[in-house]
Amino acid sequence: MTAFYLLAAAGFLGLVLIPIGMPGLWVFFASTVGYRLLVGPRLSWAVVGTVGLLALAAEVLDWTVSAHYTKKFGGSSRAGWWALAGGLAGAIVGVPVPVIGSVIGSFAGAFLGALLAEYSQGRAHGDAGKAAWGAILGRMAATVVKIGFGFVSVVLALYAAWPLT
Repeated sequence: MTAFYLLAAAGFLGLVLIPIGMPGLWVFFASTVGYRLLVGPRLSWAVVGTVGLLALAAEVLDWTVSAHYTKKFGGSSRAGWWALAGGLAGAIVGVPVPVIGSVIGSFAGAFLGALLAEYSQGRAHGDAGKAAWGAILGRMAATVVKIGFGFVSVVLALYAAWPLT
């Protein structure tokens, strides 16, 4: 029973880590692997694998949603790629700031990446700004999607590991 509560705590921690730009889905995935190895077959490898696949899918979506929103708001394909690269670079640069630095860096990086890409193609200020705001909205949407995937992962694993079934 104690192991189940530790798994639940790891799930909660993972969900809390996602909005602040930390690898919460991977923390929870590692916890499910540890639970399976230590507790045994109550949590099947199929469930552990599903949690891992959900984490991977959420990461891919996280990387691409910002670029999609940049394009949706009138940005070029180049701006979408620069928003993606800027978001990743901003998350890395923002890490030294405690707790929310990587989130702020990710949003700022996506914004600046899209903005600079549009300016480099000679786009007007208003059009470039619109695409850059699309990049920020994309980062926000990606975070929400990632939290959703995390919630599904936690519910699935906790249901499978529930000690009273």
